[in-house]
Amino acid sequence: MATANFSLQTKDRKRLVKDRLVRWIVSFGGLSVLASLIFIFVYLAYVTFPLFSDAKVSWSQGVELSIDKPIVYSAIDDHGTRAAFVTTDGVVVEQSLVSGQQTTRQLPISTSMLKTVNNDQLLIVDSDQRLALVQPKFKWQSEKGQSDLELELPGRADWMPTHGSVISLVTATSNARGTAFAMVDSRGLVHLIWQPTSSDAQDSSDSKVVQTLSTLAPLDSADEILLTPDAQTVYVRSGNELAVINRGAEHLVVRELVDLTAVNNAKVTGLKLLSGAHSLLVEYDNQQVWQWFDVVKQDARHLTAIRSFNFDAPLTALLPENLTKGFITVLADGSLQSNYTTSERVVFTSSLPSKSLVSVSALSYNNQYALVLSGGTTYLGHIDNPHPEISLSALFGKVWYESYPEPEFVWQTTAASDEFEGKYSLVPIAFGTIKAAMFAMLFAVPIAVLGAIYTAYFMSSSMRKVVKPTIELMEALPTVIIGFLAGLWFAPIVETHLPAVLLLLLTLPTICLLAGVVWYILPRQYTSKLPSGLHPFTLIPVIIVAMYLAMTYSTDMEVLFFNGDARVFLAQHGIDFDQRNALVVGFAMGFAVIPTIFTIAEDAIFSVPKHLSDGSLALGATQWQTLVYVVLLTASPGIFSAVMMGLGRAVGETMIVLMATGNTPILDWNIFEGMRTLSATMAVELPESEVGSSHYRLLFLIALILFSFTFVVNSLAEWVRQRLREKYSAL
Repeated sequence: MATANFSLQTKDRKRLVKDRLVRWIVSFGGLSVLASLIFIFVYLAYVTFPLFSDAKVSWSQGVELSIDKPIVYSAIDDHGTRAAFVTTDGVVVEQSLVSGQQTTRQLPISTSMLKTVNNDQLLIVDSDQRLALVQPKFKWQSEKGQSDLELELPGRADWMPTHGSVISLVTATSNARGTAFAMVDSRGLVHLIWQPTSSDAQDSSDSKVVQTLSTLAPLDSADEILLTPDAQTVYVRSGNELAVINRGAEHLVVRELVDLTAVNNAKVTGLKLLSGAHSLLVEYDNQQVWQWFDVVKQDARHLTAIRSFNFDAPLTALLPENLTKGFITVLADGSLQSNYTTSERVVFTSSLPSKSLVSVSALSYNNQYALVLSGGTTYLGHIDNPHPEISLSALFGKVWYESYPEPEFVWQTTAASDEFEGKYSLVPIAFGTIKAAMFAMLFAVPIAVLGAIYTAYFMSSSMRKVVKPTIELMEALPTVIIGFLAGLWFAPIVETHLPAVLLLLLTLPTICLLAGVVWYILPRQYTSKLPSGLHPFTLIPVIIVAMYLAMTYSTDMEVLFFNGDARVFLAQHGIDFDQRNALVVGFAMGFAVIPTIFTIAEDAIFSVPKHLSDGSLALGATQWQTLVYVVLLTASPGIFSAVMMGLGRAVGETMIVLMATGNTPILDWNIFEGMRTLSATMAVELPESEVGSSHYRLLFLIALILFSFTFVVNSLAEWVRQRLREKYSAL
């Protein structure tokens, strides 16, 4: 007896150990899942957070600069170690911003004019009125730990003569195709002189081919002249009036005269070209800067005022940033302010280390260093501003981009040009996600839920044992295979037989209902021969025949109703058609979502206690009344959860929408056009994005949005499920 008790105690102790071990393992697993979810959320937020962090500017100690002549050119290297200045008398001064050491040299020519153009180029007019454009460059010397200025003048044969014209205003630009000079002479003529490079010249043996185009300026005088980098447009300002002059084949053409005071009735004080030269920044004496660019109106381009920027003090200097759509202003109150045009926000405002008037300012090519000369001292500011183009208005609001006719939601992150402006509106791809999920759910929910109802409530147990596992196996089919088949096999079928597909969408449910009516009115002696639960097999031949007839006579229907071509018919009525469209995605993604919804909904309906339905039937209710008022109400929490799980699956689906749509980020509910979704954008663009860039962090923001959406939907589904369970638990 004692031995038996000892044996039982030993077994109880072992059972207790096993029970505690399993409890710890399960608890550890559950906590690990929660910890993983928290870690994913924290990491996504960590990568995304810098997008919305404030820019910072830190100033170094000033160094004295000894220059007794006015400065016409200033520059700073990309490492913040070296500055260069050119004075009106042709003296070049280099200064180390670390030690303050200065070196001075004289340009080896006699000059009559020196001028900064395009932010970093030096235009030289010599005493003989010949023109040259010089590109000073900083070359990094690793052994010295600083940059040295390289400033090489062209040979005498490369200077551009003006043929006796007396220059009033002049500017210049250069690109890979050649060099251009634009000037206004004393007679009021505007000249554009173009010298192509040897590779762009028609005759490679003569690279000195010069083209001169002229026109009479439509203004009484000229105060300022600008030339775009492509040498196609000249801007000449006289007071508050601006002449826009285009380059023609044989002469210059005055495109339009623009009244710059039409927006605010203030006096214009200066013009600058924004990076890319598609926009003008116009300074006014009322402490405003307006952005103007061309907008197509009535099939013609017109310079249009787009947006304004207000400042708290008069402007001392305006510096357009390089390769971005921002600009930096030096204000008379002793502050440095950065604005970004498309995001329409003040990126940062920093107080200058000196309250003296700023006489010279410069910006490095990488936009990371700002140089100001104030009171004979140069100050270096280090700018930490990695994501100026990002703001909530740019991500979720309409933005008026350069050359666009109106404000739009645009997602376009890459282009061939370095001057391309990234367009980061999340609205088109979020809309595409909703559109794809909606059409998928419209296709999947009725089939999955109604199929689950029939399988769980009406189908025989033997047939259910075959149907349910078969549909569950569909969920194991890789979505990349579904997307591949949808894009390369199913989409061409839909395009070729579009009338038949649309007809089947409308008539197939009706045909199934009519088949049910026919089955109902058939004599009992025939219908009773079919075993109970096998009625769906009678629909299979009906569906096959309907599909065969629709496909066979698709061409005839197209000729009869759509004048022979359904796609052309749609286009004539303003409806675009793409082969890979929302209709194809709805079918393909619905096919992938059906197993998820069906399985959960069928389990919920089948799990309704048998005594509830038996009691309802015993009280005289029909099968349909029992189904509608007892079974479905009791199973409604599970059905709702099934639909929510299907929605989460549809929103997060990647490969199907990647392969079965055109991946075009457009805002259109047209079922015959494609879309671009959040998940597909991540899959396509993440491998191409630069680590740490705005594009890279935006893709992580998309991941955070998808993660949060799925979490919220699942949490909401669970909350509603619990409430519905409590409500109907008394049944």
